Amino acid sequence: MKPSEIRKLSPAEIEKLVREKKQELMELRFQASIGQLSQNHRVRETRRLIARLLTILGEKRRSHA
Repeated sequence: MKPSEIRKLSPAEIEKLVREKKQELMELRFQASIGQLSQNHRVRETRRLIARLLTILGEKRRSHA
């Protein structure tokens, strides 16, 4: 998901996406720990997406304050 796509979302939608992605990251880490994860790059991609979401959410909160 591109930053321009994320910026179009409302803060509530971004928060919902963060929760979903954190859940996905937990599942990916669990799969990796038991050796079932074949696409190891997904862990890194998901972490980066969460960081991107939180950064844009912070920007939105600061601009509306």
